[in-house]
Formats: sequence, C-alpha cells, structure tokens
Amino acid sequence: MSYYKHHAFMCTNKRNDGRKCCEAAGASELRAYAKAKIKELGVSGKEGVRVNTAGCLDRCGLGPVMVVYPEEVWYRYENKEDIDEIINSHFLQNRVVERLQIKAG
Repeated sequence: MSYYKHHAFMCTNKRNDGRKCCEAAGASELRAYAKAKIKELGVSGKEGVRVNTAGCLDRCGLGPVMVVYPEEVWYRYENKEDIDEIINSHFLQNRVVERLQIKAG
C-alpha cells in the first residue's frame, strides 16, 4: 500500500518567454487552495491525500495540470470549483472526474 491514498502533483511552472504555462493560469493560488481544503477536510497526510508542487509536467498547453498517483490520472482545471470537484469526487469518493481528465495521447 502506498504511504498516501492519493498523491497529487500540481504544476506551478512559470515560463518567462511568453509561452503558455500553468503559473500564468493561477496554478500556485489553486495549489494553495487545494492544499488548504484537503487540510480543512481532515484528509491530509499518511493514508490520506498529499498535494505537492511540481515543476513542468510538459503539458503546458492544457494547463494548469495535475497528476494524481497511484492512479496516474491527469487533470486540467481552471478554478476553485474544479479543484473542489476533484477533491470531492476523486480524493473522497475514488471516482475520476471525466470532464476534467486529460486522456492519454
């Protein structure tokens, strides 16, 4: 069994050359929101959910993005409502949020 039930890596990469990046779409603010919400719900830490900052995940055109392990599910999100849906559906009910999932390929 994994140390965490769900381990989310949220890209907060910033590019200074004008190309699209997760940070330009508010990734750090939304990561902080997700981390606080997980803590508020009492599901952070061992056997719960861990939210980490990640550097570039190389999917900037879809960003901001996160990947959740151990399921290896990729998400794109735009706002706090999307983060809430991922938390409530994926992290709490083990159901992938299809509308936000990034499919392979």
